Amino acid sequence: MRSVLADPAVEADRKAGLLKSIFGTLDTAASQVLTGAVSSRWSTPGELVAGIEELGIRAIAISAGPDAGIENELFAFSSTVSTDHELELAVGSKLGAPEAKAALVDALLAGKVQPATLVIVRHLVQSPRGRRIGQLLSGAADIVADAQGAIVATVTSAVRPAPAQLTALEKALATRYGRSLRINLIIDPTIVGGLRVQVGDDVIDGTVASRLADLRIRLAG
Repeated sequence: MRSVLADPAVEADRKAGLLKSIFGTLDTAASQVLTGAVSSRWSTPGELVAGIEELGIRAIAISAGPDAGIENELFAFSSTVSTDHELELAVGSKLGAPEAKAALVDALLAGKVQPATLVIVRHLVQSPRGRRIGQLLSGAADIVADAQGAIVATVTSAVRPAPAQLTALEKALATRYGRSLRINLIIDPTIVGGLRVQVGDDVIDGTVASRLADLRIRLAG
């Protein structure tokens, strides 16, 4: 089915008919969105699936509102998973049953996060498509922020910065990129001091560990 829906040689009307025959119970809005998606040009069936997934996450983010804090909850869960190998294996293993993963997510998050966050995480653990759980959660958080007109800055620090420092950094980055900002803070004592800031593909590395590594390279040369 993916191959047919992503095939540019197949007429849009035929694709729409296939969708209607399989997903006839969808409401009008969802049906229109899917019809628009399959009518677009995709390089591979995988890209089509990824595109539909992104549309779903965007719709959830928009319906939850700009103050829901979904991206923060996704980052928090990602941080928890990354520091617990057994949990990471339980929710990210290719061998785990999707239903069991969803049940575990429910047990961990139900009633503790926004319903929208729970829906997104449940989907991601059941449909990883070869991706690591940390990558899934980080990518979803970026999509949520973008849907709300913001961008995510991942800030790595040896210790937790003072609130005033984070506020100043947020304002400076928002001015630089011309958009409101969401900060994903990671505490990593191994960087010794300073900050590492990543916004999309841009990286500003002002950590002590980075400067020491540069110094070693110069001395070795």
